[in-house]
Order: sequence, then C-alpha cells, then structure tokens
Amino acid sequence: MAAVLPPTVRAAAAPAAPVLPTASARTGLLRGAATVFTRDLRVSARRRADTLAALAFFAMVSSLFPLGIGPEPQALRAMAGGVLWIAALLASLLAMARLFSDDHADGTLEQLLLSPHPLPLLVLGKVAAHWVGSGGLLTLAAPVIAVPYGLGLEATAVLVAGLFLGTPVLSLLGAVAAALTVGLRGAALLLALLVLPLCVPVLVFGAGAVDAAQAGQSAAAHLSLLGAALLASLALAPLACAAALRISLEA
Repeated sequence: MAAVLPPTVRAAAAPAAPVLPTASARTGLLRGAATVFTRDLRVSARRRADTLAALAFFAMVSSLFPLGIGPEPQALRAMAGGVLWIAALLASLLAMARLFSDDHADGTLEQLLLSPHPLPLLVLGKVAAHWVGSGGLLTLAAPVIAVPYGLGLEATAVLVAGLFLGTPVLSLLGAVAAALTVGLRGAALLLALLVLPLCVPVLVFGAGAVDAAQAGQSAAAHLSLLGAALLASLALAPLACAAALRISLEA
C-alpha cells in the first residue's frame, strides 16, 4: 500500500510549473525606454533652437529650388518628390551627431550601459525622441512646404505618408552611425559618410511614391517597401546600435 506523504512533502515533490513573465515584468522592460524617451524630450524642449534648426533647414532648402528654377509649375511638380526627400534627409542629419555625444560627454551614456534595462530598448527610446524632434516635425510641416511645388491633394498625402514611414528609418540608421562615431574627432562628417549611402533606398522609394501619385498610379508598392524597411530597421537597428555603443566605449 502506497505511503501517504505529508502535504508539504507532496508539494515539494510536485513538478514546478513553468514561470512565465508577469505583466509587471514586461512593463518593467519598457519602463526604461519610456524614461529615456521622456528625458530626451525634456532636453529637446529646453534646447528649442537646436530642435527647430532641422525644421528651419528643411524649409529653407525646399524653398531655394523654386526660387532658383523659377515659377514653372510642371518643372516644380516633376522634381518635388526628390527635392523634398533630399531636404528631409539632410535636415534629419543635423541633430543626429548629438544623439549620443552629449550623453557621452556628461557620463550618462556609461550609466545607460550599466543599467539593468536592455540597452537596445533604451536606444530605441532615444531614437524615438530624436524622431519626434526631427522627422516628426518635418512630416507635419511637409504639406505647407510642398505648396510652392503645386502638388495635388493625393500627392501631398502620399508625401506625408512616405515621410511618416521613412523618416524613422533615417533616424534608426543614423543612430547606428552615431553610435559607431561617438567620441571620435570629426564625428559629424564620418556620420554623414556612413549614413547617406544607406539612406539611398529610402530616398528612392519615398520620391518614387510621390512621382507615382502625380502620374495617377498607385503608390502602394513604394509605401509598402518603406513600411518593410521600417519594420526591419526597428528589429535590427537597436541591436546594432547597442553593440556599436559597447564597442565605441570599450575602445
């Protein structure tokens, strides 16, 4: 006859159930990224001149082409997509060099690396804050800046949608280059040399979407490629950026 075990012994002998991450644990993983995101937004709010510099640069570069070419509606509409996307790319690079340099100078970057939170999530919070202060503002201002080019309503909507999908890719790619060049002399020039070739596909798809809309064709294929690039960048760029930061600080 089987022996009757005490309740405590039976409980100890029973196999342990698999422990799944609780909701509080999952929330804790995102709390660090949210904290970094909020902190960087506050820093950007204090430095309004630096934050608005990208928007002012975008507006000035986009306005120079109509003044230089002249009031030819067909020529302006034909070049609108490429010009506006090039201006957005160059404007997003203005603040990219300072994404990690200020934190590296005051020691905040070392604290991020020593944080118990995953470094890729902290990097994602910083990139999101950078996008709000650069790519997000450019996307909101695009319908007004596109007025001199005579874009129609549909082409303007495609331009805004393309910038909404493409500018985060520019920020994510730029973050990887900024992490590789942090602490180096002439980091801004090196960053531009690294980022510009990588951003060519985004530029081609974004400008192609606007051209397709103006030609009366569907821009869904170009926007889908931008969306795919955004998903791939969200999955890979924070990991690459975290590895680059560790290499740069250990060097």
